[in-house]
Amino acid sequence: MTGHDGTAVTHRRYIPYSHAHYGGDLVDGAYGLGMFGDVATELCILTDGDEGLFASYSDVQFKAPVRAGDVVEATATVVRTGKRSRTVEFTLTVVCRADPGRSPSAAVVLAEPIIATTATGTVVVP
Repeated sequence: MTGHDGTAVTHRRYIPYSHAHYGGDLVDGAYGLGMFGDVATELCILTDGDEGLFASYSDVQFKAPVRAGDVVEATATVVRTGKRSRTVEFTLTVVCRADPGRSPSAAVVLAEPIIATTATGTVVVP
């Protein structure tokens, strides 16, 4: 690894029911992509002292549903450091999930977190 390779940032967030977009309290995939933008911004600040610019995604995979009432973690990890660009791998993981069958406010910490979304992207810094 060279430069900033291996540097990672993680944000954790509760998804409110106001973000449910589809039946079954499903949240649209853009929610996770928005979180990826936030962790990429902090990653650029950490590594380069600038918010940087998100240039592109080369791969996005929606692997499992995300629901209102979930607690998710978005992680960004630098996997390649160029002169001005950084290749970043992103993962959105569900770590807690609502359990409305038990009671309206019940929730559980998942014994096995669920990988919901993965992506690879490129950010550019000055």
